[in-house]
Amino acid sequence: MRLAVIGTGYVGLVTGACFAEFGNEVVCVDLDRDKIMGLRRGQIPFFEPGLEEVVLRNLRSGRLSFSTDTQEAVTRSSVIFLAVQTPSRPDGLTDLSFVEQVARTIGSCLNGYKVLVTKSTVPVKTAEELRKRVEEARSAAGLDQVDFSVASNPEFLREGSAVEDFMRPDRIVVGTDDDAAAAILRELYAPLSLTRVPFVQTSIETAELIKYASNAFLATKITFINEIANLCEQVGADVHDVSRAMGLDGRIGPKFLHPGAGYGGSCFPKDTESLVAFSREFGVEQRIVAAVCEANRAQRERAVEKIAGMTDGLEGRTIGVLGLSYKPNTDDVRESPSIHVIRGLQQGGARIRCFDPQALENARTELSDVHFCRDAYEVAENASALVLATEWNEFRALDLGRIKKLLAEPVIVDLRNIYEPSEMARLGFRYVGVGR
Repeated sequence: MRLAVIGTGYVGLVTGACFAEFGNEVVCVDLDRDKIMGLRRGQIPFFEPGLEEVVLRNLRSGRLSFSTDTQEAVTRSSVIFLAVQTPSRPDGLTDLSFVEQVARTIGSCLNGYKVLVTKSTVPVKTAEELRKRVEEARSAAGLDQVDFSVASNPEFLREGSAVEDFMRPDRIVVGTDDDAAAAILRELYAPLSLTRVPFVQTSIETAELIKYASNAFLATKITFINEIANLCEQVGADVHDVSRAMGLDGRIGPKFLHPGAGYGGSCFPKDTESLVAFSREFGVEQRIVAAVCEANRAQRERAVEKIAGMTDGLEGRTIGVLGLSYKPNTDDVRESPSIHVIRGLQQGGARIRCFDPQALENARTELSDVHFCRDAYEVAENASALVLATEWNEFRALDLGRIKKLLAEPVIVDLRNIYEPSEMARLGFRYVGVGR
């Protein structure tokens, strides 16, 4: 099958490469000429384990190509996936200008039946607006006789394991209002039927809402255990034992019960705020999700206060921070708790030294007046405290004796609970984690 994927960001590139891996002929489109030229050379614009191998293999086979020509990609394809940016507006709603722009382009060059599929996370009723925009452009181009379908196929890719998530998903969700589009998408995902992946077919509106409901629930779960961790600190309980016992309950499960400095990334912060905002347009208050958004902001502030408490203030102090990405195995720093914590420390007068295995370049665009270091040990040199902000594997087995000698004061603030408090005390550190 011939496919076009509009947008070569995280979702678009993974989607296009993996569909090519299934044997389809895929063209990925982006208006950024430099990015497309790099992709043609096999240069991946972000860090994602396993993706480079898939892209290179399918480039060599000829099944995967890259282009800046949206019209050509549309005319040669039968299924067009929209994976363009949908950033947040200041009011929390989603900016759909890129979706609307692509819709007008598609409508102006329809040359036969197409299935238009939204992969980007978009508010409920976006597919309805997409259809209208395409119809308007189609009519203006004198192409009213050419038919098309609209569908929603939300992605559930986790950064750091996106290729695995695409190849072995928990479920495939497809929302459409006609049988022809449903049959085509079912055929497209047929390779996954061998592993009995559930195929959930719904209305378009339901599919659009499933993504928001899923992310909001996971964000709520993270925020809940953070709130319990804060209580554990005051009453002398251990959140690790609390979360483990909770997770053994089959109704709850163990995932997303790991406390820290709050959630981040390109999805949870944006999607929770968007759900709250667009729900209000339909006269519905998402009170729980709104509280989650506020609690997540407070958790970041609490992390700054915890660090300040361990160093008797921040003014003039040098603080070392390990980890800048919002989670390990990605270079994504969007809404990273670490970035927010660093900014809070700077507002308190602290000087920052930091390191991340993959995210240094992206962090340079987000942070100023910080010293980016080569490794964890350079970060620790003469610092009043070392903050563990992202749980990269290489931070789990640091030479703690060396770290202690390098630090100006033997203080470690572990925002990811990587180390055991009893062991850190034995080694002579003043140590604090989250909820322990």
